[in-house]
Amino acid sequence: MKVDQKGHTITIKDTQGDFTSFLMKVTHQYKTFEKHNLIIDLLLYKDLSTDSIKLFLPLSKQHKKGKKSFVIVTSDFDYNAVPAKLTVVPSLLEAHDIIEMEEIERELGF
Repeated sequence: MKVDQKGHTITIKDTQGDFTSFLMKVTHQYKTFEKHNLIIDLLLYKDLSTDSIKLFLPLSKQHKKGKKSFVIVTSDFDYNAVPAKLTVVPSLLEAHDIIEMEEIERELGF
């Protein structure tokens, strides 16, 4: 697991190729990241199912309650099949853009 921090955002990337253990590591170490916006980089995985992505839903809900952004990055995916409560995008650049927009919305009180 690789953790990169840029300002108020932390990007967490799996380096092992084991989705289940990555999800468990992120869940167990969540307290370390809870005060930052999170990007979960799943670009390593080429054939993720919607059900796999949905496993991040509890973490996403908890994180958004804390007024922080939670964005999942994965390519080759049906983005319309994901629940609206999850933010899933195809690139890291788009993830950073969404976080910036959400930060502005929070500053404006939306």
